[in-house]
Amino acid sequence: MELNAVKETVPAVPPATDVLIVGAGPTGLVLAIDLARRGITALLVEKSDRLFPGSRGKGIQPRTLEVLDDLGLVGAVQRAGRDYPRMLSWEGQDGTVRGREWDMVERSEPTEQEPYANALLIGQSRFQDVLHAHLRGLGGEVAFGCEVSGIAQDPEGVTATFTDGRTVRARHVVAADGGRSAIRRALGITMEGESVDPRPLLVADVLLTPDVIIDDRNWHVWQGRGDGGAVLCPLPGEPGLFQLIVRFDEEHAVPDTSHAGVVDRLTSLTPITDDQITKVLWASDFRPRAALATRYRDGRVFLAGDAAHIHSPAGAQGLNTSVQDAYNLGWKLAQVLRHGAPAALLDTYEDERRPIAAGVLGMSTRLHRHRILGERSPAQGETRQLDLGYHGGPLARGRAGALEAGMRAPDGPLPDGRIFDLLRGPHFTLLAFATAAPAIACEQVRVHELGAYDAYGRGLFLVRPDGYIGWAGENTTGLDDYLTALGVRQQH
Repeated sequence: MELNAVKETVPAVPPATDVLIVGAGPTGLVLAIDLARRGITALLVEKSDRLFPGSRGKGIQPRTLEVLDDLGLVGAVQRAGRDYPRMLSWEGQDGTVRGREWDMVERSEPTEQEPYANALLIGQSRFQDVLHAHLRGLGGEVAFGCEVSGIAQDPEGVTATFTDGRTVRARHVVAADGGRSAIRRALGITMEGESVDPRPLLVADVLLTPDVIIDDRNWHVWQGRGDGGAVLCPLPGEPGLFQLIVRFDEEHAVPDTSHAGVVDRLTSLTPITDDQITKVLWASDFRPRAALATRYRDGRVFLAGDAAHIHSPAGAQGLNTSVQDAYNLGWKLAQVLRHGAPAALLDTYEDERRPIAAGVLGMSTRLHRHRILGERSPAQGETRQLDLGYHGGPLARGRAGALEAGMRAPDGPLPDGRIFDLLRGPHFTLLAFATAAPAIACEQVRVHELGAYDAYGRGLFLVRPDGYIGWAGENTTGLDDYLTALGVRQQH
């Protein structure tokens, strides 16, 4: 890679920043977007000369769609994606006979409280393109060709050194540099986990000609034609674009990720021929495993996304859990850096997110083993991540009406819009349902007095910037102390 060529298209690395984000995958991009809208100076660096080019993670779950709604991105992501297609098995000796169709995940209907009912299909690279465009619209950018070679902490901040000798000073560093995180290894933080399936997978993005036997209306499955099986999932963005997944039966197999190797697998396991494969855009191999970092923080450095947890691809959980890591950490960094909240607020990032990742890892592992090995499947609703929350956590105080602090704040209809319209943005929101709203003189908190609504019940509900109820009560007792602890101070 020629670093000089990269410098022509990205801003120079500044000598100092509030937050250094290492890794421009979905986690790093979402965190950079969230910090930018909060007025926090952040530097997002990526060691490669471009964004990740493949599909890899390709499912956006309903809870993540709600996150994107808050960030002002959900419309753009929906336009770039599509509904999940139905699975279709191909049968017969030559694999050309259409078999049964089924839904991989049971489909749900939107409700007033849950407007996004089903996962959205979008390849990771296409999702990242949408995020990157939005970040640029906020005045941000990715500094490509910047690989961190070392970090040194002191009581006031972190000094990061790049492989070309440049340095940057940051008040905090967030390692979003993937499952093989160099930052995590440099900190000596270990991963604990297990092999989900010792047999390797080959994953590739391929372009196929229009005359192939398959179409983009189904997710196509072939089983029993030689080693393992093959699936082709149509990806939005370009006609004839599919994600290929090949499972090998031999534990010690080494998948060939070259163009010739991908073509060989595809043509030997499906009826598609060499001349129908226009291009292999990207290919990778991996062995599904589940692993969790023993801790998410070392001083002023935080782990997020795959740097903190590694998932089986089953159930589309890894990317979604990663995006929500960034969403949880972003507002807390802003409260400490801009609003003077106690530094201890940042401890709650690990307290809240690590238990979530542990639970999701267990669920995605069970789902993988159900689909591949025939073991018991978890409830399909778990994959949507709408029921995840922070009940009993360090920032959950009280209950009122139908809801307890730590729960996700439901959506609902209003005379002139939706509850989510009130929540959208970087602020806290105090919702007063069927009760008088107190006067709060603080630009960080927006107060709304609303009529009765069963999903909430009667009471006061303080919704955090990430859409979870932080405090709830029938009156204001304890509310001011709670806000003060988060760096939210009223003007008296």
